[in-house]
Amino acid sequence: MSIAGVRVRGRILSATHAIDDGVVSVAGERITAVHTFAEWAARHPNSAEPLFEGVLLPGLVDIHVHGGAGHRFDTVDQGEAAGAAEYHRKRGSTTVLAGIVSAAPDDMVAQVAALRELAESGVIGGIYAEGPFLAGIRCGAHDPRYLIDPDAGLVRRLLAAAGGHLRMMTLAPELPGFDSVARLLADHGVTVSLGHSDADFACFRAAMRPQGPASSVTHLGNGMPPLHHRSAGPVAAALTAAAGGAASVELIGDGVHVDAGFGALAFAAAPGRVALITDAMAAAGMPDGTYRLGSQDVQVSEGVARIAGGSIAGGTAHLLRCVAWAVRECGVPLADAVRAATATPAGIAGLADIGEVRAGGYADLLVVDHDLALRRVLSRGRWL
Repeated sequence: MSIAGVRVRGRILSATHAIDDGVVSVAGERITAVHTFAEWAARHPNSAEPLFEGVLLPGLVDIHVHGGAGHRFDTVDQGEAAGAAEYHRKRGSTTVLAGIVSAAPDDMVAQVAALRELAESGVIGGIYAEGPFLAGIRCGAHDPRYLIDPDAGLVRRLLAAAGGHLRMMTLAPELPGFDSVARLLADHGVTVSLGHSDADFACFRAAMRPQGPASSVTHLGNGMPPLHHRSAGPVAAALTAAAGGAASVELIGDGVHVDAGFGALAFAAAPGRVALITDAMAAAGMPDGTYRLGSQDVQVSEGVARIAGGSIAGGTAHLLRCVAWAVRECGVPLADAVRAATATPAGIAGLADIGEVRAGGYADLLVVDHDLALRRVLSRGRWL
């Protein structure tokens, strides 16, 4: 049941507050107040002091995730998709975008229609379509049979099926028809993210704001040519745009997709513009074995997921682990790593009232210890 009048005390760390000893007051699904403990005590002289519980973070926001606990989001089975969302919620990602991958158009439309109901009920924060408008040479774990040039007709079908809950879509900017389809998406409030692209620096940079419609870059460094000093490519274009405030970049912080040096570079070059993601697939939280992503079999060995051709096929981590990786391996300050898993991704996806600890926002909170081990999760005012 919802908990009215709950108060949580601890060290509060979010994009809007950094309080060494504070109290978050909750009624129903919302935060009603955030005070220092001294302020709270002065306002409630006759109340018992809440116990200091640890470090309080906003509920994490994973805007790029395909599944977990053996469950997938690229499905028409709402129970399966809900199971994936619940797995991540219990590990601290109180908001997720359900990611689907390149498939036959009718299948993608059906998946979006099924996920729409979960978005309307608050099980997921929205839908992320990764494909099918991707470059074949950079398809990664996407089935190349389903990759097509940007198609306005298919986008309109997806928009109609989503009922306003399609939040993000990945496109390769060099493909014919990119400009008109990307602007169609942007006009409908969908964040255009560039990825799975073989574009050069100029093409990639021109597709991003302020002159282009794109404001996000899909899993920086993956699904694109590597950064080279004589062929700067998408990585340099993305970081240049992000450094100037024109875009944000996703970073898979699982220690597999990029190394710590690359992570440190992204945070240093684009402060406040990095969104940590998991890109997790069904194998997250599961033992090694064979799983599915779209139409492809995925083999997981020692926690690393690959398709038969060798391409990495999504991640197996949860987002709090990515925060810890950024802090411990990349040397990122904790406040910056937390922002990258909360307020920044929420902003990219256009999600309101989440990703921060502030009065009026949803009561999504994590209690962690000083080593970032999870102690408790509060989701919409309910302890999980």
